[in-house]
Amino acid sequence: METESEPYIRLATLRLLHEVVADLNTARSLADTVQTVADGVIAGLGYELSAVNLVRPDGDLIVAAVGGSAGAEALMAGRVGSRASWERRLSMGDRWGDLRFIPYTEGWVLDEDDVPEWHTPGPAPRFPDEWHPMDRLFAPMYTAGGAGGELIGVISVDRPRNGRRPGAWGREALQMYAFHAATAIGNARLRANMQRALLRLEREQQALRASEESFRQAFEYAPSGMAIAEMGGDHHGRLLRANDALCRLLGRTASALRRCSFSDLVHPDDMGTLMRTSTEGGRAELRLERRDGSYVWVSLRNSVVADAADGPRFQLTHVEDIEERKRHELQLAHRASHDSLTGLPNSAELRARLGSRLCAHPPRPGEPGSGDAEAGGLSRGYDAFDGPGVFDRPGGAGVFDGLGGSGGSGGAGVFDGPSGVGGPGVFDRPGGPAVGGIPYEPHVHAIAPREDDDVDDGHKGLAVLFCDLDGFKSINDRFGHHAGDAVLIEVARRLAGGVREGDTVARLGGDEFVVLADGLGRADAQDLAVRLRNAITPPIRVDGRAVRVGASFGIGWASCGMTAEDVLHSADQRMYVEKRSRAKERRRAG
Repeated sequence: METESEPYIRLATLRLLHEVVADLNTARSLADTVQTVADGVIAGLGYELSAVNLVRPDGDLIVAAVGGSAGAEALMAGRVGSRASWERRLSMGDRWGDLRFIPYTEGWVLDEDDVPEWHTPGPAPRFPDEWHPMDRLFAPMYTAGGAGGELIGVISVDRPRNGRRPGAWGREALQMYAFHAATAIGNARLRANMQRALLRLEREQQALRASEESFRQAFEYAPSGMAIAEMGGDHHGRLLRANDALCRLLGRTASALRRCSFSDLVHPDDMGTLMRTSTEGGRAELRLERRDGSYVWVSLRNSVVADAADGPRFQLTHVEDIEERKRHELQLAHRASHDSLTGLPNSAELRARLGSRLCAHPPRPGEPGSGDAEAGGLSRGYDAFDGPGVFDRPGGAGVFDGLGGSGGSGGAGVFDGPSGVGGPGVFDRPGGPAVGGIPYEPHVHAIAPREDDDVDDGHKGLAVLFCDLDGFKSINDRFGHHAGDAVLIEVARRLAGGVREGDTVARLGGDEFVVLADGLGRADAQDLAVRLRNAITPPIRVDGRAVRVGASFGIGWASCGMTAEDVLHSADQRMYVEKRSRAKERRRAG
């Protein structure tokens, strides 16, 4: 089994991939960008050797950068392979999406062509997916991000660190990386052209008309959005010109854009980001409003057009549409934090959400949530905790809302941090000024109701219901895993339909589920467990037959001073107590 199928491994891979993709846009020249592409394969994708081959004006491909091996770089860098030989390679082997994989059993016919390569012989693989030294894997780069565009280069990789041919996750990561590499190389070329045009505008005063025409063409026909804004004066930041690509992106006419600035178009949650990047070389990813009121994710890069005597005069902004990349990142992040079978939040996401509610300090007397400050304890602090995006259900608003569809205008969820999952949220505890001698803390403590089950003091807390299915193993053994999966999917649907919109239903693993329900007293939690058990017990139709499962519930309570593991362990133990108690009752009844 591939270790990359584990959610936490995939999330780590996603973070590495995010870092190396971000590095692609920091290089200042085309040569730096190409070398960054080669090095990113080594740093973020798990290969020991990579080469970037760029298409020359005559159509042949030159090895522009090599990563991972000084010996391979000395042998291959600057060498040229004919276009015909490359087209032959890209038409052979197995098609993995846009990738091309040529196994060693087929690649021997390429040993004598003119494409530079670095391969060493080796023994036959010991298992089916073992990487052979003569295996070849290529990731083509196209201008339009897919096979329908013009080929601009090919990334070739070798020697995976785990010694295996990449699985579905590794292939998708390499393909997405090739997409962003193609965009970065295109942008590097565009930036170089634009910089030359800007230098001509400043230095070639005697040829101002020719320079203006050159700049106009580069500006107007750029494939991505471009804008020029005024700097200084009463109309600082107002757009003076916008190209057709930006008008199409925002659904606005050029005359309409000239009456506003980026601060008029930016999403309110991204205003601070825009202000921090309105400088020379500033770069930011934020949302701009379209004419129809929806928002689109873009990447802004600023350059200042300066006058030698008067200082900065204009600001040139390059606007790149990154909506598709954001959507792809969202999908990858969702896969890493949700169960692939049921679509529910997985174990890692459950612990992240539960941990975000807890702090290491039990509440002090008199604080909100301490039980002494007000009846209900948490009711005041949880008004901010009931909106969509806090605890998601299948099909409901989720923690990642705000990055999805091109027409969406939502912001990042409560738990979203810099990476989108488990980052700083509304329950962070930054220090603040003292009020009445007690340091101000925006965190509202979680506290459990009293342990006395015979007394419901009206206190509301965060209930953690640990659910274990009864009789599920016999269904798996008798009817097979297909039937078991169908039962798990239906149970997940019934659980999700039996809770409130703000509650979380997560799959812990196997036939274990956990429900997080905020604002409940002990009696409320008991009632919820009964309702959910009654929702699970009706027959489930699987392949034309009716099967039944039962459910045992243990109710734990989240309280500051505990860890997420402590809370889950407490609920788990209570579940087993209930399971044993019910088993004894059935034996007495029999």
